[in-house]
Amino acid sequence: MKKFIVPALVASFVLSSVGSVLAAPHDPQKIKSVDFIGMDAPKTDQEKNNLMYSKASVEVTYVDGSKKTLPLSYETLFRPGDVINGKTAGITMNANGEIMTKADGTPYVSTAPDMNSLMKVPGLQENTYYMISHYESMPKNENGLENPGTMSLSTVKMDPATGRLTVVDIKPIDFSAVHGIWKPCAGLLTPWNTHLGSEETDPDARAHEANPSKSSVTNYMKNYYNDPTMIGNPYYYGHVPEVMVKANGDASVVKHYSMGRMAFERVKVMPDNRTVIYGVDSNPGGFFMYVADKAQDLSAGTLYAAKWIQTSADNEVSANLEWIKLGHASDAEIQQLAETKKFSDIFDVTDDPIKGKAEGYTPVKTPANGKKVEWLKMKSGMEKAAVFLETHRYAAYVGSTVEFNKMEGLDFNEKDNKAYLAISYQENTMLAEPTAPADDIQLQKISAGGVYELSFQPNRKTQDGEKIDSHYVPVSMAGLVMGEDMATPDADGNRANVDKIANPDNLVYSPKMRTLFIAEDSDKHENCYTWAYNVDTKKLSRILSIPGGGESTGLQMIDNLDGFTYLMNSSQNPGYVGYFAGFPSLDGDIKAKNDK
Repeated sequence: MKKFIVPALVASFVLSSVGSVLAAPHDPQKIKSVDFIGMDAPKTDQEKNNLMYSKASVEVTYVDGSKKTLPLSYETLFRPGDVINGKTAGITMNANGEIMTKADGTPYVSTAPDMNSLMKVPGLQENTYYMISHYESMPKNENGLENPGTMSLSTVKMDPATGRLTVVDIKPIDFSAVHGIWKPCAGLLTPWNTHLGSEETDPDARAHEANPSKSSVTNYMKNYYNDPTMIGNPYYYGHVPEVMVKANGDASVVKHYSMGRMAFERVKVMPDNRTVIYGVDSNPGGFFMYVADKAQDLSAGTLYAAKWIQTSADNEVSANLEWIKLGHASDAEIQQLAETKKFSDIFDVTDDPIKGKAEGYTPVKTPANGKKVEWLKMKSGMEKAAVFLETHRYAAYVGSTVEFNKMEGLDFNEKDNKAYLAISYQENTMLAEPTAPADDIQLQKISAGGVYELSFQPNRKTQDGEKIDSHYVPVSMAGLVMGEDMATPDADGNRANVDKIANPDNLVYSPKMRTLFIAEDSDKHENCYTWAYNVDTKKLSRILSIPGGGESTGLQMIDNLDGFTYLMNSSQNPGYVGYFAGFPSLDGDIKAKNDK
C-alpha cells in the first residue's frame, strides 16, 4: 500500500442515542433490530485522500413497529504526536525507562496505532476510564536500528450528558520486565478486565543463530537496551502479552510463553475463560487453540493445532477441523527454556532433500527459512522446547495444517456458538501446491480474501483419541463474507469490488446489534473501509472510509459503557495525499510530511 508518514488517528464512533436505548433497562420500548444504513464509496479527491469520515447511519426498529434513524458521529480522541497533559502520544521507551529520541532531542512517534482497549477499572472516579492502545510499529532510529514497539495507557473522561470521550492523560507502558514489546498488533479486553495483546514478530531462530551479530533481533535488543555489545535472543519475542492495570494507573505486564511462539494477530478468549483460539498473521500459518488449566489464568495450559479436512473448494468453501495435541506447559518452564536454548539445541536441519530423505528428516514449509522447505529432525528430549518455542515448525512436523495465508482478526458470537475469522488474502499456500510437503488446503484464489465462520462442539477428541477439556472446540470452517477480485481495475483504481470487503483485518462482533464489524487493510481498494455485517439479514454496509494509503485498525466494540455504545477505530499510516495537492486536512492543522 501507499505509505506516507503523517499523524494517524485514534478515534471512536459515538452511537450515543443507540447506546442509550440499547443499554437502558427501564426503557419501555423494546428493540427488535438495529440496521446499519451504509454510505457510498468516496467520490471526491478530498474524500478519497484527505478525510477519515462517515456518512452512515443506524435505523432502530422497535417491537411496536416504530423506527428511529440515528446518524453515526465520529470523534477523534487523539493523534500520535499530540501533547496531552504535557506528554506526547505514540512515543516509546528503552529498557531504562527513557524516551527514545532523535539526535535533536525530539521523540520518535509512531504512525501506526492499532488495537484499543477502553476499560472500566474499579476504584476510578465516576465517568473516568483507562484505554490501552497498541502502536504496531515505530520509525527506525537514525542508525537504522529497529525501535521498540509500544503501548500507551490513556486516562479518558466521559461527558455523561453526551457520551463524548476526552483523553486527559497518556503515558507509555513499561515493558522492560519482559524484554520489550515488538510490533504489538491486535488485541482484546479479557472477561476478567485485563488487556490481552499480541506480538506480531517472531524472529527466525535458525537464521539468527547463523549470523547473530547482524540479525534483526540483535539490532532490536542493542537499541532497546542501549548496549552495542548485546546479542539478541529470538525466543523472547512472538508471544501474547497480558497487561493488568490498577486504579492508580500502575500497569504490569507478563508474556505468556505457554501459549506458543508465533506472529500473533489476535487471540480470542471463549466464554469458559479457559479456551483461547488464535488468529495468526503468517504466510503460511496454522490455526491454534489453547486450553488453560484454570479459568482467568493463562500461565499454564495445553496447546493444540488444527488439521484442515476440506469438504468444498467451490464458492461455498468449507472444511472440517481435527485437532492435534502439541503439548502442555507453564509460562515459567518455557521462559526458562527460552533463556537457555538455541535453535540447534532443538532441531537438526538440512535444506538438502537428498540428505533429508536418506537420513529420516521431515520436510516442512513454515513462515521461517524464507518460506522455503526445510528438513527437520527433532533432538531427543526437546519436544517441549520445540512445541512452545518453534511452534509453527513443530506443528508442521507432526502433521498439522500450516497453510493459512494471513489469518487475521477473529471474534465470537456466543448466542449462535459461532466465531468469525478473517483470511486477508486467500492465495499462495491456500491454493493447490502439489509439490509442497503438505497440501491440505486447495481453494480458489481470492486475493481480496474473506471472512470465515467457525462452528464449535464440546469435549471433542484429538486425532489420537484424547479428550479435549473444552466446550469450545472449533470443528468446521466455511466462507461467510468474501471479497471479489476484478479482472481489470475500475475507474478509481479499485482491483476488488468496491461494494464488497477486501483484505479483512480487524474483526469485532456486537451481540446486542447482531452485527460483525470488519476493518480492511487492503491494497485492492483505493481506500480502506470499515463495514457492518448483520449476521441475520446478511446485509453488508460501509460505515467508515480511511484516507488513501491507510488501513482501518483498532476495532473495539463496547455495547454499554455507562449507557453509551462505542466502536473504537484507528487509522494506521493514512496517506492524506490530498494535502500535497493543496486540500485542507480534516482539522486543518495536520502537518503532513512525505517520508519516501
